[in-house]
Amino acid sequence: MEKISSLRKKIDEIDDQILRFLKERVDVCENIGLIKQEQGIPVKDSQRESEQYTRIARIASKLGLNPQEVRAVYQEIIAMSIRAQERESYRT
Repeated sequence: MEKISSLRKKIDEIDDQILRFLKERVDVCENIGLIKQEQGIPVKDSQRESEQYTRIARIASKLGLNPQEVRAVYQEIIAMSIRAQERESYRT
């Protein structure tokens, strides 16, 4: 049981890192939202999303992860990023 406890602590540490990176990603997306608004560019960019999914699937495969499962995770991350850009474009 002690080994499970130790591994769970490691998972908690990894989750903390993931959350910090998600926060950093949202911050960057908010800045992108401001720039898009200034330049009159639409928030949603289907071509960029498609490129990201292709890139992510390639990296996932190289790492031995299931690309479809990783894509599902990234669909949520990208949706969150789009909402962050939209929030910023409505603030100003």
